[in-house]
Formats: sequence, structure tokens, C-alpha cells
Amino acid sequence: MENTNCDFSPMKENLENGIKHLIHILQSNLNVLGNENYCVLGSLEDAKNQLNSIESTAASYYLECYLSSFTDVYKDLSTTVQHLSKLKHGALIVVERGDSIETIIQKGTTIGAMVTPKLLESIFYPGNPLHYGAVLIRGNVVVSAANVLPLTKNVYEGKKLGTRLRAALGISEQSDALALVVSEETGQISL
Repeated sequence: MENTNCDFSPMKENLENGIKHLIHILQSNLNVLGNENYCVLGSLEDAKNQLNSIESTAASYYLECYLSSFTDVYKDLSTTVQHLSKLKHGALIVVERGDSIETIIQKGTTIGAMVTPKLLESIFYPGNPLHYGAVLIRGNVVVSAANVLPLTKNVYEGKKLGTRLRAALGISEQSDALALVVSEETGQISL
């Protein structure tokens, strides 16, 4: 694993083009808003899809940039969480960095296989017994699945946190591990 220098230029260009297109869609809606023969709902759906595309591009960039220093399979991880997000399949993936987390988790089922999107997606397929709990990744290997993480004891005013997010916060508070969370309710990705 090498320390990758994140280059903003390709992503910046994609984001600029996406934002310009979004502004064009919204400006077009303003121009026809008073026209009783035109309904803006379809165009607003296009704007929503464009915004989701922009968000996905930015999320992929940041995921890959953060993960690239700790695993060579950062693109596979990014692809996997993006796909799980679209499917709204909940997931919790922990990437071990400098600190070993073996002593602060309750270890689940040993896997010992190279990270692949198909492996991770099958682990987090709803109903699979391994999808309850966290996957532990060390380097390029899925060490184990169905791990139980410590939950945060902190209270976050005005926020309702699910178990996956509370576990991700808990492991982040007690180690330097990176935790990736996909919400099964919203599909939102948190790092």
C-alpha cells in the first residue's frame, strides 16, 4: 500500500460540469414556472437525479482518497459501498489502520479472503447471517465478518443514531480505524 496523492483535477472537472448542468435544469424550471402548459415535476426529477450523481462522484472521490493509504483495494471498497447504497443494503465495514482492533471487538466469523465487491455484497445481502455486525478489513483481506463493535456512549443532540452508526462511532472513538456505514433506511454512506 502506497500513500496516494489525491488529485482533485479530474473530480473537480466532473463536479463543475455536473453543477453547471444542475443549474441549467433549475434555471429552465424558473423560466417556465408560470406556464400552465408545462409541469416542472419531471424536470425536478432530473435535477434530483443530477444532484444524486454529483453526490455519488464526490463520495467516491473522498472514499478512495481516504482509503488508498490503507488498502490497495480502495476502488473495490468504494464500488461496493456505492452499490450497497443504491440497493439500500445496510453495511458496516471497518478498515484497520495502525491500531489493532482485535482486543476491542467481539470477533465474529473468520473469513480470511481477499476483498472483492462480490464477497462484500454477499456478506451484506439482507438475510445473510453474516450481515449483522461489522466486516473487518486488514490490508487487502476480509479478516472476519459479523463482528460486534463497541457502541458509542456519547449522546448526539437532535440526532437519532442507528446501531450501525453508533458502532462505527464507537470503534472510531477507541481506535484509528476507518468505519464505512451504509444505512439500510436511506442508503446514505457515512465515513
